[in-house]
Amino acid sequence: MNNKVIPIHPREDFKARSRSVLNDPAQRKNFRGAMDYLQSKRKSQFADDSELQGLRNLGEAIRKYSLANLPRLLEQLEANCQARGVQVHWAQNADDANAIALTIAQKAQAKRIIKGKSMVSEEVGFNHAMEAAGIEAFESDMGEYIVQLAGETPSHIIMPAIHKTKQEIATLFAKEVPGVRYTEDVDALIAIGRRVLRRKFAEADIGLSGVNFAVAETGSLCLVENEGNGRMCTTVPRIHIAITGIEKVVEKLEHVAPLVSLLTRSATGQPITTYVNLISGPRRAGELDGPDEMHLILLDNGRTQAYADEELRATLQCIRCGACMNHCPVYARIGGHAYGTTYPGPIGAIISPHMLGLESTYPLAFASTLCGACAEVCPVKIPIPDILVRLRNEAQAKPDTEDASLRGSGAARTVTTAAVWSMWSQIYSRSGMYRLASWFMSRGRSMSPSEQGAWTQSRTPLVPAAKRLRDLLKEENKK
Repeated sequence: MNNKVIPIHPREDFKARSRSVLNDPAQRKNFRGAMDYLQSKRKSQFADDSELQGLRNLGEAIRKYSLANLPRLLEQLEANCQARGVQVHWAQNADDANAIALTIAQKAQAKRIIKGKSMVSEEVGFNHAMEAAGIEAFESDMGEYIVQLAGETPSHIIMPAIHKTKQEIATLFAKEVPGVRYTEDVDALIAIGRRVLRRKFAEADIGLSGVNFAVAETGSLCLVENEGNGRMCTTVPRIHIAITGIEKVVEKLEHVAPLVSLLTRSATGQPITTYVNLISGPRRAGELDGPDEMHLILLDNGRTQAYADEELRATLQCIRCGACMNHCPVYARIGGHAYGTTYPGPIGAIISPHMLGLESTYPLAFASTLCGACAEVCPVKIPIPDILVRLRNEAQAKPDTEDASLRGSGAARTVTTAAVWSMWSQIYSRSGMYRLASWFMSRGRSMSPSEQGAWTQSRTPLVPAAKRLRDLLKEENKK
């Protein structure tokens, strides 16, 4: 299986990757069709707009309340998980998370790990860290299995292989799965994957899963899925490791129901997923299934930076439904891989700077039309456009000032840009200088350059009007 490490360089080659997709009509058509389908599915689930808005308000309130009480709820979650026999671990960054999992695996002398769908494990590079230590990490979600087999990363947080056609998957299976012949029959392809994965469940020493919501009052982990692989990962192997970001905690079990309703309908247009799992510890005496040992890894990885800022804290409200991607005109044209980050699309543009540093990710904040479609469909009402504007300002901020509050602030600032904006500020803040500058621009319009950087790559050059508004008004008054 091809498990090469795919480098993350959103700053260096974001434009090149984007142009590559834009120049590929077939891939653009695939993404456009998929996004139109998902938009239609979501719309059909929210026929009553008043019900939708009421549910969104409730979801937003729950997430804001959970974040406002995050330190207390995390302590409560830890205590109640431990009371149920779950071993809780705290990871500050990706290396810590992988080291914790590796220690657990080595202590158990584990050779194979079967994984349910987990974007956090993608975030920390879990598979590569395990395989570097000689431990097989195998994806059991069908979409994740496909991209792992191809040596790729997910292009969408809900549908990892959405960028692939059935012909590409058929070719991949015929090449990588022993004894498989080329077939474009979707049912046959699913059966091939199921046959491979069933054997892996039986062979695995450890099962790893993500967490959709962690309930503080009960010490329970909620996991939603459609394929049943998550349930298999958390019950068949003798050890279960769950990994999640610290923001996924909610206080009460009753808070889960409205969030699940928002999540499933916003993500795949389903009223509910096939499986909703509530996991509350390892197997107890008298129970027939479940792991002998269970661990929960709570990951920070930049989340406390977002949490510390009142405006940016809203980023952590996300329930990972992917609706913002499905409705984003930029994502629909360039796909997920162009972003070069674990989380693509609008949510990736606002959360990746905290995980990777603004210096590595600031171009993503500018890859937006600020049309507001993402905010309109966000089930928990994250003001994504406002946060994108904030990150743009942070990228241009003067380092070592109160304006620069994020790791990597000022990364996009250059001497030339700073000088231009300083001059602009001086001119536009003084009426006399503004009148003089506008007079020279209108009279010297013939000297406007034909090449104006990125603007003229797809637009006609900007040329000042022959007459200023001030001049036109004077002429009108003389009549």
